[in-house]
Amino acid sequence: MTIALFCILIAALMPLICAGIAKSGTFKVPRKEGGYDNLDPRAWEAKQEGWRKWANNAQENCWEALPFFGMAVIVSHIMGIIGWLPNLLAVLFILLRSVYIYLYITGKQSLRSSVWFLALLVNIALFLLPIFY
Repeated sequence: MTIALFCILIAALMPLICAGIAKSGTFKVPRKEGGYDNLDPRAWEAKQEGWRKWANNAQENCWEALPFFGMAVIVSHIMGIIGWLPNLLAVLFILLRSVYIYLYITGKQSLRSSVWFLALLVNIALFLLPIFY
């Protein structure tokens, strides 16, 4: 297994980490007092504000980014592009997405959008790698 393929697993776990952050500290609080509502989690999520809401939004964005990243890695592998460059691009994507999550949760939207765009460019480069490599 290459590092790039392993990065797909990491990318798949990132939304779950965001969900955990959004729900952190709410499990011991009774549901009626605003604690996490496992009976109706989507309604609970809709009521959240600030960093909890942003963490949940980051979770959704991670799910949205996952298919394109997974396809980009797999396409480069199917086309025989295996080595340091796809591995580097995949790790860079994971690092950028990690920074993106941090910026999202801390409410730094302008910088967050720039990092999102950089991660998108890395993903496009990874997808197009077989043409130029």
